[in-house]
Amino acid sequence: MKESDIEKKAPDVLRAVFEGIPFVRSTQVQSCQEPVGPDFSVVLKLDNSDVTIIVEAKNSGQPRLARNAVNQLLRFRSAKPDAYPVFLAPYISPSAGNICKDAGAGYVDLAGNCYLAFGSVFISREGKGNPYASSRKLKSLYQPVSSRVLRVLLSDPGKAWKTQPLSDEADGSLGQIANVKQALKDREWIEEGPDGFNLTNPDELLAEWATNYVFRKNAINSFYTMKGTTGAEEQIAEACRDLGVRYALTSFSGAARLAPNVRYKRSDIYVADDLEAVAEAAGLKQVDTGSNVCLLAPYDEGVFYEAKEINGLQIACPVQVYLDVLAQRGRGEEAAESILKQVIKKSW
Repeated sequence: MKESDIEKKAPDVLRAVFEGIPFVRSTQVQSCQEPVGPDFSVVLKLDNSDVTIIVEAKNSGQPRLARNAVNQLLRFRSAKPDAYPVFLAPYISPSAGNICKDAGAGYVDLAGNCYLAFGSVFISREGKGNPYASSRKLKSLYQPVSSRVLRVLLSDPGKAWKTQPLSDEADGSLGQIANVKQALKDREWIEEGPDGFNLTNPDELLAEWATNYVFRKNAINSFYTMKGTTGAEEQIAEACRDLGVRYALTSFSGAARLAPNVRYKRSDIYVADDLEAVAEAAGLKQVDTGSNVCLLAPYDEGVFYEAKEINGLQIACPVQVYLDVLAQRGRGEEAAESILKQVIKKSW
């Protein structure tokens, strides 16, 4: 959303926040005509006093922009020390909201979330989802090539990376690395130093990626075998080795190797190529219903990053397994939580 569009919507949004509050007699919203100053001022006429609110509007509510906006508002308030500063954006995440609260400022977003605390006024409305989550910038952070970068960073959040080594490790362009870095910087999820940058908030990154992850981007091919899950996986692994095809167990199949308390009835296995040949060599029968084996043609070869052998079988990296098993819902959420606690967070 363009900043000009935000500014057009702002007056109605600000008036709506105070609508229906008995002791607010009127709400006057004015655009600031001064070259240096807040975008809007709001004068609230209360029963016994008037209150001035100064508002800075941005086209994004990411934490970095929230912090910048709040700092601007605090500077503007030096000329009006009794004014209450408010940040306005399309959507303001809880972490960005906390930045405002910690600075003594309020916030309002177009999704319906707000926090205002001054004088006798306290208004808090939280929990509204982000209706702008499908924006191009959000999508681009979790596109295939970008996700290669995320796997590298999440594999060792404390490690500092410079652009070229990270590009080499993730097999991504320098431009792609720069885009991912900027997106993470806007969220205040990285820290920069002389040795490069590293993740400071891997939990939130992984959680947001999981929310935007689509398992069905993979081409899912369903099969049936009489061998059972373990026998089928061993047979498929042998077929892949014989054919020189890269593979990796994921979802419940991978989770069972990473967190042994996981139980499952269907095998999910990434197969890089020659999928039909692998299926034939493993004695699998293709079916439309009642499958117990799924061979996945991966949406991107990054799914094989840091796959490791466990008991003779190649297992996708814990982050990839976590994303895939969480996408299964139901018992998948329980298995994902086990991997997160027992494997991923322990490595962080």
